This record gives sequence, structure tokens and C-alpha cells, in this order.
Amino acid sequence: MATKFERDTAVTRVDDDEFDAVVDPGWLVHRGPNGGYVAAIILRALTARVDDAGRAPRSFTVHYVSPADVGPVRVTTSIERTGRSVTSCSARLHQGDRLVALAVAAFAAPRPGPEFCDVAMAEVVSARDIPAAEIPAEAPEIARRWDMRWALGDPPWSQSPPSSEAIAGGWIRLEDPQPADACVVAAITDAWVPPVFSRIREPIIVPTVDLTIHFRSQVPPVEMAPDDYVFAVFRTDAANEGFLEQSGEVWSADGTLLAQSRQLAAVIPFS
Repeated sequence: MATKFERDTAVTRVDDDEFDAVVDPGWLVHRGPNGGYVAAIILRALTARVDDAGRAPRSFTVHYVSPADVGPVRVTTSIERTGRSVTSCSARLHQGDRLVALAVAAFAAPRPGPEFCDVAMAEVVSARDIPAAEIPAEAPEIARRWDMRWALGDPPWSQSPPSSEAIAGGWIRLEDPQPADACVVAAITDAWVPPVFSRIREPIIVPTVDLTIHFRSQVPPVEMAPDDYVFAVFRTDAANEGFLEQSGEVWSADGTLLAQSRQLAAVIPFS
């Protein structure tokens, strides 16, 4: 049986290039659906359009043009080029006549070459040793879609003093668990409470302007169980002129780097 995430990001093929989906209210933030959720819908449509199990998503970028409403959307896809090793494609997500998001992606098979990783997963206790985050009643709906175990930084509702750095993260899985495939990983890169809230306590919202994800390893990992957590960490190093950046890493429990992400977000006073 499909998980809630699979149902809520499902796409129905209309013709060769077009797919229908429905924005579910369970993934709303303060203004429209969460960007990672929208990215997952688009990536699911592109994966179906590429239709090649040997080519996995390697690079995926989404630009968010306007917030969607709850209800039907359409994803129009295009194969820009299929080469010997890489398929380049694009997509546009519309709601009625309104453009919501546009995306580009590259799908490719693994290639031989040198391998190294100079970043390392933070040393934290296991997910089972950290209690689930308590979700305040006023939190947006998306907070109830994830099982989060905070290991770095503090939730903005914790009443702890602001940190000297904008970093946040911990163990995460879907509330209705499933292995972290590419669509789940895409959603995770924008699922955590933004790290800027570890550093400041001002009432703001930070809607995503663009999000880029680089998939570094096979997802889901071969031995990953449906109820396994992944470790995600996010940091913001600069905020000015009403925008901030956020970089992220998603790791398997054994310390394999699954994906890296980077996004630009607007800083808007919350009212």
C-alpha cells in the first residue's frame, strides 16, 4: 500500500509530457505548500517522463515563482536532450493559468572515476536515543508530516537563548515511514525548521526562491529499512538585503552522504 507521502505526491500521466497532481493541505506552511513537497511532485513527474531505471536524478533545481493553493496542479515536462550518459530535462508546474514553479534536472547512471568525501557526518547520538520533537499547536501542518529528532541547534519554540550560529538538524523520517528515495530526499532538503531560527528570534518567514539538490549516492540505500531515519543538517552563513542562503546535507545512518542542497530564501516579516 502506498504511504501518505506517495499518495500526496502522486502524479497521473495525462499525455507523454503532462502529469496531473493535487496539492494536499497536509503540507502547507505559512504561505502555500512547502517547497520541498512541491519539488517532490515535480521530481516524481520528471522521473516518470525520463522512464529509465538506469538513470537516477543527479542534479535538480527548482525556482519557485508563486505559492500554490490546495488543489489540482499540472506538471508539463520536456526532455531537452538524451545523451549517451546524461538525460537533461525540464518541467513547469502550473495551477490553472498561473506558473508556480519551474525546474531543470539531470539524470544519469553511475560513472567510473575517483571517489572521496571530505565532509563528514556530525557525531551525534542515535535517533532512538533522542525523543521526538514536541510540535506546538500553532505549528504549520507540515510539522506533523515528519518525525524529527533534534540533534543540532534548538527548535525556535524551545525558549532557549539564540545561538551564535545558524545551524540546525537531526534525524528525520516521514511520520508514515518509507525508505528515503529521491523524492523523499528532495522533500527533506526543505523540511527542517530553517536554521536561521536557531540564531534569531524575530517573527519572520523564509519562503524558498530557488532550491538545488545534488544527489551523491544511491537512494534509497540498498539496506535501508522503511522505518530508518536519515540525518539532515542545515546551516545559514549569510543574510542580507532581505535574503538568506541555506546549505544542507542528508546522510544515511551509516555515514554515507546521500545529497547536498543549497537554496536562496526571502526574509519576510511574519504577520
